[in-house]
Amino acid sequence: MTEFTLDYATCRARLAERLAEPAPGRIQLLTGPRQVGKTTLLLDLARQHGETALYAACDGPEAGLPGFWERLWAKARDLAEDRGGAIILLDELQHVSHWASRLKGEWDRLRRRRIPLHVVATGSSALRLGAGSRESLAGRFERLTLSHWSASALSKAFKLDANAAAELMVRLGSYPGAMALRTDPARWRAYIRDAIIEPAVGKDILTLGVVRRPALLRQVFALAVSLPARIVAIQKLQGQLQDPGTLETIVHYLKLLEEAYLVAPLEKYAPQPLHRAAPPKLVVLNNALIAAMAPGPPPEPGTDPARYGAWVENACLAYAWNSGQRVMYWRAEPLEVDGVCEGSWGAWALEVKTGPFQQGELRGLLEFCRRYPRFRPLVITDSAGQRVARAAGVAALTWTEFLVGGPASAR
Repeated sequence: MTEFTLDYATCRARLAERLAEPAPGRIQLLTGPRQVGKTTLLLDLARQHGETALYAACDGPEAGLPGFWERLWAKARDLAEDRGGAIILLDELQHVSHWASRLKGEWDRLRRRRIPLHVVATGSSALRLGAGSRESLAGRFERLTLSHWSASALSKAFKLDANAAAELMVRLGSYPGAMALRTDPARWRAYIRDAIIEPAVGKDILTLGVVRRPALLRQVFALAVSLPARIVAIQKLQGQLQDPGTLETIVHYLKLLEEAYLVAPLEKYAPQPLHRAAPPKLVVLNNALIAAMAPGPPPEPGTDPARYGAWVENACLAYAWNSGQRVMYWRAEPLEVDGVCEGSWGAWALEVKTGPFQQGELRGLLEFCRRYPRFRPLVITDSAGQRVARAAGVAALTWTEFLVGGPASAR
């Protein structure tokens, strides 16, 4: 299996390239969070391919009728043979019972009969698609992840100044469907809760059949969202829950939340496997979830600097995670590094500073890079902090620059 984590424009371009290859190629499985544009992308492809495209919403009422699957594929095969090539677009495929084995059977039939039909399928939950695809579709598919939108994507799509898009990403997150409501806090909050949080927590995860205590799952989610960019021992999480579960259950639920693109429990960086699990650092994968669940408006840097700093740090680490980097943290009391990431960006140690700081506060960052020299240090700060960091010989970016383009322009 090959997997890519992409933004909307890049994902669409990658799919267009693959659909131009001889059919039937590998099945294209498009996963990602709710409300980031997967259905829009499929409909866009359907319009582009015109009469050679067949779109089907697998969560629609017609999908529940007897024979839906068989009729759909018969029509797709006839279309491909009549037109000399076609594409079938399956939206929210996980709603089809036994979808993985059934899709495997159809794809194998296409290959045997050499029917020129491309297959693209979407699903909101990485866990559902991942589990089924691993069991039945080995060697037959490629996965694309359409991630949470970046500040750059918001800037281009909504014609915003790049810095304004980055600030918006911190305060209200980056769900494109919520942008039109951003001046109406009540409607915006209702949209995030009703269109994103409730379906993801109350449907995508719960229908997996592996959540025995849904009320506890909701509590774990709510507590994690209230602690953005915080290192929290599982025992402490357990103590704050109204309905405590076992440590193993809480860890399991955190992993489910990560697979559903909601919260990532970051591991502690260690060159060798740890003898015992270190407490995770909780990163909410879209700041909209924090803002929608918070009791009041987003924090202001002047009146609530600590909380504001946590939101900025969370947005930066979430952006790295959503960009396909492996993101961790590091701590060796009393030293700490906010983020350690490696991947297509390279190997970086990240320190986020949203308020005034002294060079001595970079000691943890510099000690980490001394111990592990393959990592480059980077301070994510404001313009005044850039001067402090560079005086200490450390590369620095403003946090708005980082959220727009990552560490590539660091100097």
